[in-house]
Amino acid sequence: MNLLRGTDHRLRNGWWMLIFIGFVVLTRFAYGPVTRGLRDLGLTDAWLEPMPFLFILLATWAVLRLRKEPLSSVGFQLGRPWFRQAALGLALGVGSLLLAVLLIRMFGGVTLHLDPQRSGLALAYGLYVFLFVSLFEETLFRGFLFQRLVAGAGIWVAQLAFALLFAIGHWDNPGMDDATKVVASIELGLAAVLLGLAYLRTRSLALPIGIHLGWNWAQGYVFGFGVSGTEHPGWWQPVFQGAPQWLSGGEFGPEASVFGIFVDLLLIGLLWRWKGLATPPARAPVEPAADAVAVHPAT
Repeated sequence: MNLLRGTDHRLRNGWWMLIFIGFVVLTRFAYGPVTRGLRDLGLTDAWLEPMPFLFILLATWAVLRLRKEPLSSVGFQLGRPWFRQAALGLALGVGSLLLAVLLIRMFGGVTLHLDPQRSGLALAYGLYVFLFVSLFEETLFRGFLFQRLVAGAGIWVAQLAFALLFAIGHWDNPGMDDATKVVASIELGLAAVLLGLAYLRTRSLALPIGIHLGWNWAQGYVFGFGVSGTEHPGWWQPVFQGAPQWLSGGEFGPEASVFGIFVDLLLIGLLWRWKGLATPPARAPVEPAADAVAVHPAT
């Protein structure tokens, strides 16, 4: 058994994952000096929102250059179909969050009051902020690493591994303690499975990006809940009715509510039954190996 190369004469997926992590580490070293330099030039934090996404995209592009594959191969096949899927995801994300909030309200966990300071500008800014949060997190968690693990170890291993990583990645968030940590970790793990399934059904990052964006934006800037414990100025203000946090979600947001878990399971069920889209991601042609009669494209 060749530990370095597979039967296609290309590096095994595990090595590609390590190479990608190496590129990510390199970009992290550059991130601080670059952002400080841009601040010195007068750019505000609002202008710097895209930077984490741009750096993870740079790491993705670098490893794909080594593989001689286009950026579209990880799920950025930009065009009308891609943007239609993103819009569908946005609607699903907003709708699923709305369902969770309605259930929490129905069971007496919260009432909502219009914020007298609400503004359309804040809504638009929130959409901008969470667009780049969603682009960053989906490129990191459903992009190259996830796809290489799917190819190398199978769908279930990849889904479970990244569900765990996604939950652990939020453990330092405000309010992530005691019972909240248990419920929120389950919800976040299920959300990762949902978003991974959205990628697998479409072989595109458009749908998971849209779902992620819609959920976070509606949760924070529309309904005023915490987004994984982080506060944002919402169009509405939630007032909690003394219900236990596992029901209302409390300051952490609906992600710490059992109704967040219910909505995740509902969407996972719907995506499981959906046949998805058959269009595969774009791949660059693979050069034949010198000592092989035929070489299959890397998966």
